[in-house]
Amino acid sequence: MDNHSSSTSQPILIPEIKINKYIAEFIGTFTLCFAGISAITITSGGNLVAIALAHGFALATMVSAFGHISGGHFNPAVSTGLLITGKMKPEEFISYIIAQLLGAVFAAWLVGIVFSHESLIAVKWGTPTPGANISFMQAFIMEIVLTFFLMSVVFGTAVDAKAPKVGGLFIGLTVAMDILAGGAISGASMNPARTFGPALVGGIWEMHIIYWFGPIIGGIFAAIVYKKFMITQK
Repeated sequence: MDNHSSSTSQPILIPEIKINKYIAEFIGTFTLCFAGISAITITSGGNLVAIALAHGFALATMVSAFGHISGGHFNPAVSTGLLITGKMKPEEFISYIIAQLLGAVFAAWLVGIVFSHESLIAVKWGTPTPGANISFMQAFIMEIVLTFFLMSVVFGTAVDAKAPKVGGLFIGLTVAMDILAGGAISGASMNPARTFGPALVGGIWEMHIIYWFGPIIGGIFAAIVYKKFMITQK
């Protein structure tokens, strides 16, 4: 027996991987999508106030519940803005996006079990799409502007070192405001995951590119503007 080998060998240490933040991102995005799609389906897409409140309440509660764990992004556009401005670690970014997209897809799939196929088809599975007679550019600009508002509030109420400790509430209110303002134009997604989940499950890909590039551009622009001109330091 080689005593020297056994006495000097060291155990291989496997680094601990904390998945709580990714689970939080999955649950938060799932909640937003499940509540939003359900509200659209129940109202047949005809009650914009109810739809705005469902999305806003869902986001407000989930950001408040999980913000201290994952930051409460629940949105690839938010994660991208934080990454670009150095507020998020690059090695976490892809895992956040995957968790968000999986949460959105699971929500859409589960909604498909709860509601009838006919009711979901009638509202395009709750997938954000441009309104009637709305052009690609109109919807695209609307998504950029609405997400600019959202990302500005994320920075101003949650990221800034001097932000008030009420980020969840005002982020949720901003989403509700945006849906009331732009829901009839672009569907007011502001969130690639919110569009991707029902699009994948329901097969609704109408002008889908708008709902990736619009929110991401708006989010990056807002994040850069806030960091450069308004953010305060500890």
